[in-house]
Amino acid sequence: MAMHFDLVDLRLMVHVADANSMTRGAELSFISLPAASTRIKNLEESMGVKLLYRTSQGVTLTLPGQAFVQHARTVLGQIEHLRGDMQEYARGIKGHVRVFANTTALGEFLPPVLRAYLRKHPDVDIDLRERLSNDIIRAVGEGQTDIGIVAGQVRTESLVAMPYRRDRLVLVVYADHALARRKAVAFGDTLEYDYIGLHESSAIHAFLRQHSDLLHRPIKQRIQVGNFEAACRMIEAGVGIGILPESAARRHARSMDIRIISISDEWSNREMQIVVRNLESLPSFARELVELLVEDGAAPDDAHSSPDCDGEQVPTSN
Repeated sequence: MAMHFDLVDLRLMVHVADANSMTRGAELSFISLPAASTRIKNLEESMGVKLLYRTSQGVTLTLPGQAFVQHARTVLGQIEHLRGDMQEYARGIKGHVRVFANTTALGEFLPPVLRAYLRKHPDVDIDLRERLSNDIIRAVGEGQTDIGIVAGQVRTESLVAMPYRRDRLVLVVYADHALARRKAVAFGDTLEYDYIGLHESSAIHAFLRQHSDLLHRPIKQRIQVGNFEAACRMIEAGVGIGILPESAARRHARSMDIRIISISDEWSNREMQIVVRNLESLPSFARELVELLVEDGAAPDDAHSSPDCDGEQVPTSN
């Protein structure tokens, strides 16, 4: 059986699989939709198997299609590895690292680490995306991302997992709120109040929604905001309450009249981990980012810092 395909075909199939759309897959591959359809049709004819199911809702992979995409990811990953190892000889080839992280890691811990990394690697780009921990585990395992940062009780048996930070979630209320004098409170006892939360696409929003669903009680989301500082300002104004990472809450409590209360639910204290599929198969520049993250996670708590509103560095608590 004569099989003919090239790197464009491999990238196209991966993009179509990720987007569940032929149109979007073609856009991500920078080719026209007719050209993409022709390429996939030729692939199917040369291999004698059907790779995609096409419906009015989009496309899904057949079993042979799933196998093809899995191998395509491996091949493309090895090419990225080759590019990374050859960078010192071939200037101008840009490296690319994909990182999926939960809300706390993305907003609180990664900025100073990535700043240091990118200063050292000006020819490397980073694709940073926010996801739920279970989705990150699946993405790393399937090769959709190179590095993942997850929190809580997740199964990592098939992956290489390294300890990172602690992620503690706390309740934040305004000064004269009914819960303001409490030292600790159960999540369920907060659901009668209006909430200030991050937008629906954020991982922390989905995480809290999962736990409210387990209690069969909705979160009364009064306002959605784009970041932790905006949430704290709305809370300070008495619009509602919110659940935030402790490091963010304590930083903003220095300049805002808000109260921080422990959450008694076990899930509020979460160990964070760095996960990769295979450390040795990563490009050298991606391995260096993993090493930097491990080093950051191993540093004493008082060595960690994050920028305040004026850009000065102030210590934070994990």
